[in-house]
Amino acid sequence: MNMYKSYQFRLYPTDQQIIQIQKTFGCTRLVYNHYLEKRKKDNLTCFDMIKDLPNLYQECPFLKEVDSCSLRCSLFDLDDAFKRYFNHQNNCPKFKGKYSSKRSYRTNYITSTYKEKKYENIKVDLKRKVITLPKLKEVKIRGYRDLESLPGRIINATISECSSGKYYVSVLVEVGHIVPKIIPKRIVGIDLGIKDVVITSDGEKIKNEKIIEKYEKRIKRKQRELARREKGSSNYYKTKKRIAILFQKLKNARKYFIHQITKKLVLENDIIVSETLKVKEMLEEKKVSKFLSDVSLFKICSILKRKTSYYGKRYIQIDSYYPSSQKCSRCGYKNEKVKDLSVRNWICPECGSYHDRDINASQNILFAGIKKYMKELI
Repeated sequence: MNMYKSYQFRLYPTDQQIIQIQKTFGCTRLVYNHYLEKRKKDNLTCFDMIKDLPNLYQECPFLKEVDSCSLRCSLFDLDDAFKRYFNHQNNCPKFKGKYSSKRSYRTNYITSTYKEKKYENIKVDLKRKVITLPKLKEVKIRGYRDLESLPGRIINATISECSSGKYYVSVLVEVGHIVPKIIPKRIVGIDLGIKDVVITSDGEKIKNEKIIEKYEKRIKRKQRELARREKGSSNYYKTKKRIAILFQKLKNARKYFIHQITKKLVLENDIIVSETLKVKEMLEEKKVSKFLSDVSLFKICSILKRKTSYYGKRYIQIDSYYPSSQKCSRCGYKNEKVKDLSVRNWICPECGSYHDRDINASQNILFAGIKKYMKELI
């Protein structure tokens, strides 16, 4: 089975390469906005836009200075955006702004053979730590120290600049992956929360590291500093960049934390069971919305789903309205009093079992997942 996998590297371009990257950002944005305006007036297909592109070269000759493949890719992106809009998957495409926080362009991998010599426009050399890109030539990279080369066939490369001023390249590779057939031996139920991010049916609790609190004071201080700066001054942009760096650190810390949790769960268990989360409804509660966004529960579920399918394991989600906290995991008695979130421990009036609210919920989730799994087998 062939699958796509991306590898992201930090780019260290020279001053001349930065100029070329910035030129490409501007040119791809111009092409996107130009044909977005045209497409709103006339019903153009992607082929029509590519066919008309040489006419735009005559109007704007500076477009020839950048990678032509990246300009065509921006038209593919525009066409894809309209398709998603017509399928009611997103809103109508909007014009790209010059000072947008998301700045990127994509270029496709092209290979050719001349006089028995193979030519490639994208090459990754992990031994020398360089990547060859169209118009940029060799650029220094960092990342994936444990790899000697990229597995599989390169499809495309996406060059991006984040708001902190750092450059990255994401290389998409097609790899042949055989999903292992695993006979389930270990199953775990997990309850997701705020104080403890993951509570397993084995009684293990993974505490919330409260990543927002680590950076919140520093971010607020810098934002107050930014408010005092004169808009457009050099100090204004310096402070703005420092805020962007803090947000980038916050994002990276959260990403690392989530991947550590999901990796541990997937490697130690063959079947993982959790509740289906309705995040939009949960975020409506103002008291907990900030902490929910910090924990990123939906992100944990989506990564678990992806990683279990990659390793040939199972991820089962039960109904979100299943009363996992109220039911006794020993006798099945339903205690309505436990609806109150302040009740963290309780004794079952039917069988006398003592329950920790979260561990009891994860055990009930486990039993519900086993039932669902057995029904699928039958």
